Amino acid sequence: MIDNIILASKSAIRKKVLEDANFKVRAEPSNVDEEEIKLSMMANGASCIAIAKSLAEHKANRISSKFEQHYVLGADQVLDLDNVCISKPVSKAEAKNILLKLNNKEHKLHNAICVSKNGSMVWHFNNTCILKMKNLSDEEINNYLEEIDLGILQQYGVYQIEGQGKKLFTHIEGDLNSILGMPIQPVVHYFTHQAK
Repeated sequence: MIDNIILASKSAIRKKVLEDANFKVRAEPSNVDEEEIKLSMMANGASCIAIAKSLAEHKANRISSKFEQHYVLGADQVLDLDNVCISKPVSKAEAKNILLKLNNKEHKLHNAICVSKNGSMVWHFNNTCILKMKNLSDEEINNYLEEIDLGILQQYGVYQIEGQGKKLFTHIEGDLNSILGMPIQPVVHYFTHQAK
């Protein structure tokens, strides 16, 4: 297995998932303007899953062009509520509005993984997790937001599933690593059987 890779991200959680699967990971944040790409693609009618794939590819290709002969992994995740992409909140007020929209509803988390080498994509994978939020009262939403640091919301979105966020849901369909943004089994399979 090729186990030496560069992660085009500053996500500590993605890095940990990779390291737990015995990868030696060097993190190199891509600094891609995700919002600009997302807004442009949404204006052109792109699906949420297409946006996730494009963002993962942009990240991987940007870092890959700087580190020739290295495998670079880019990843992205987009929250999809009724075919509308929901961005990470910039404030607790915005987080509350998002939680109210998700309240008592099912939504999708689209994951996209892209591996690039020498500036071009050589492999990609995507999957979708489905989550159903409880019917929460206004008080429950406020209490949850009081417990969560704004930095966590900005980094993980409106819920951190491995932390306090798990209690918000009645149903979760998909493996935990995918919900964390790193579907690890396909990545391991690629680097074990396909990468050369």
